[in-house]
Amino acid sequence: MTSKKIVVTGIGATTPLGGTSPDSWRALLAGESGIRAIEADWVERYELPVTFAGQARVPAAEVLERPEAKRLDPSSQFALVAAREAWADAGAPDVDPVRVGVDYSTGIGGLWTLLDAYDTLKEKGPRRVMPMTIPMLMPNAAAAAISMNIPSRAYARTVVSACASGTEALVNAYEHLQAGLADVVIAGGTEAVVHPLPIAAFASMQALSRRNDDPASASRPYDVNRDGFVLSEGAGALVLETEEHALARGARIYAELAGGSVTSDSYHITAPDPEGSAAARAMKAAIEVAGAKPSDVTHINAHATSTPVGDIAEYNAIRRIFGDHTSNIAVSATKAATGHLLGGTGALEAIFTVLALKERTAPPTINLDDQDPEIPLEVVTSPRALGDGPQLALSNSFGFGGHNAVVAFRDYR
Repeated sequence: MTSKKIVVTGIGATTPLGGTSPDSWRALLAGESGIRAIEADWVERYELPVTFAGQARVPAAEVLERPEAKRLDPSSQFALVAAREAWADAGAPDVDPVRVGVDYSTGIGGLWTLLDAYDTLKEKGPRRVMPMTIPMLMPNAAAAAISMNIPSRAYARTVVSACASGTEALVNAYEHLQAGLADVVIAGGTEAVVHPLPIAAFASMQALSRRNDDPASASRPYDVNRDGFVLSEGAGALVLETEEHALARGARIYAELAGGSVTSDSYHITAPDPEGSAAARAMKAAIEVAGAKPSDVTHINAHATSTPVGDIAEYNAIRRIFGDHTSNIAVSATKAATGHLLGGTGALEAIFTVLALKERTAPPTINLDDQDPEIPLEVVTSPRALGDGPQLALSNSFGFGGHNAVVAFRDYR
């Protein structure tokens, strides 16, 4: 396969920090938290043990036209908002639709639609279940909505690999562009599961923080007092294209997507391999695809969910690959501010990584009051300049099922 340079020309996001990617980035750099108490009657009705989450700062239904919002699950609503922003940010490329692809992801899909439809079935009977239920709940609905809106006729593919989904979609997009399946690809991920059932289920498995009295400080990667992740919602989208195509149309280029890789732990359905061996292989392979070496990496946007075992496992993986160079890498754990968007998190963190390279600034990790001595990373706690030299950054995502996905970005000058 002929190696092509793949570049990022557009970004879009709707997150707990802001309704657009610029708003989310500004809030992140300012050290703000997107985690707040849930103002919904079902919190008290179900006596939920966790009463806060990272809800989208701007509800997608307020951005979309009412008729289209009614035909989309919130997960697809978020996806469409992010994709439209990214496409406009890329200059709305005038491209033959047969040369435009979609690689989009979710961890769970149309959960609100599924559970609301089940309630309707139980309470009102089968005739009251909406005809659009299946098209709204299917995991590929977001990719389909984007492909019909842009439009995209090269392909519209969906990957579902839990919390690694968004990053794996970017790896797929990179490979599809390298293979010549498209000239332009919209890639990313979405999730909308701030709902009583997932909150109850994640709480039951002791995965969520229970800092109900102080939601803004609940997500605290690497802190000795971390007690679980914070469930969040939102979406991110990136427009990717070959450098040749981008330059030919005079596009602005944010950064180069230099490589990516996926591996599997084959260890446990929920727990990461504590040694981090497969996660380390994913980082190593992404660096190799980028034609680089570990010592070239200057910044990592870590998966860092704020769980006791997950943060240490990722450190072990990082140390396994980078050795003594680990102390030279500026590490950001942006879930401290956004919470965990599950299938959407990889896309959002890829955007933050791209902007870090573009602006030569690593974003801060908030809520780190007492760093765990077992995780001696060089964690960025206030915006930090990345310097003037060449920059190579990784964005890590690891998901239930042992899925590991890593993408490598290079600054574009």
